[in-house]
Amino acid sequence: MIPVFEPDIGEEEIEAVAEAIRRGEISGSFGESIPRFEEAFADYCGCEYGIAVSSGSAALQLAVAALDLKPGDEILVSASTNIATALAAYHNNLVPVPVDSEPRTWNLNLDLIEGLITPRTRAIIPVHLFGHPVDMDRLCQIARKHHLAVIEDCAESHGATFRDRKTGSFGEMGCFSFYANKIITTGEGGMITTNNPKLAEKLKLLRNLAFTTPRFRHEIAGYNFRMTGYQAAMGLVQCNKIEKVIAEKIRVAKTYDRFLENVRGLTLPAPANSGRHVYWMYGVAVQPEFGMGRDELQARLREAGIDTRTFFCPMNLQPALQKQSGYRSVKCPVAESLWQTGFYLPSSHTLPEKTIREISETISHIAETSGTKVTA
Repeated sequence: MIPVFEPDIGEEEIEAVAEAIRRGEISGSFGESIPRFEEAFADYCGCEYGIAVSSGSAALQLAVAALDLKPGDEILVSASTNIATALAAYHNNLVPVPVDSEPRTWNLNLDLIEGLITPRTRAIIPVHLFGHPVDMDRLCQIARKHHLAVIEDCAESHGATFRDRKTGSFGEMGCFSFYANKIITTGEGGMITTNNPKLAEKLKLLRNLAFTTPRFRHEIAGYNFRMTGYQAAMGLVQCNKIEKVIAEKIRVAKTYDRFLENVRGLTLPAPANSGRHVYWMYGVAVQPEFGMGRDELQARLREAGIDTRTFFCPMNLQPALQKQSGYRSVKCPVAESLWQTGFYLPSSHTLPEKTIREISETISHIAETSGTKVTA
């Protein structure tokens, strides 16, 4: 089976982790690796501060908590995203309000934002879906007009740029994931980037149970969202490789583009017109012209030894969120269509051209046998 993704961990990462353990960097409160990783990653993103945490979900939850919003306040979120984005609002007693997707980029549709703002709206969390950067100039302009805080969900967009600025550097905070399938990994782990020194200090306080002086007396309720030192040691090694990984991600995507561009009924990912798309995953959407539905195509690919994953179930269709007090029913037809038609192909940055060709030729063959013609 060709997997959707395989992490690329080598001897350098293994040795860095072993050395961190030898130095006693077991928990998140000791050692030099965490501050070094925070500094290196923040610098890479063009930010003053990085706050390492235990996961991308923790990064989002902590970033929302740092805004000190009132229960029942609303946060606009991309409709098409991992539920972790919306749960950052949910677990802070706030209401996530989905913004439907734009048909071509699959990011949130900026034309819809102002129509969803109410007196209770306090923030917006755009997701740079699959590594495609959102138009952050326009989004931030809307946010400033309506006095909304901006938290970027960059879980899939390490190194993506909009007008030569990296994602994670536009909003009040940017949230990254270092899960095993992300562009760089620490196994589990995440990072919040910011240019606001007060937010940085607050985030550092909150992630560590809000310990102050005396140590076991707490003025505010914090979280245990620390990253371990040996995870950070792996992250430092991975951070040094990030541009090489991104170059390979782009190579994989462009190779798929070349082999799949003539398959009718298959929508390929849109390029970033004003920045760099880093193609965390190579996603496609199956149109009626293909001759069969997404689910049947996935089943045929699995029979051929090719693993895939569907796009995300949109936030307006999530039962857990629909039960929340204050839930707002918002129609998201584009995101719902992507949920029914979209899936991503094997996207490891180590995929050789031979394997990409094999996957693409399998899809072309399925298209031909389904009655779809592959154009010349």
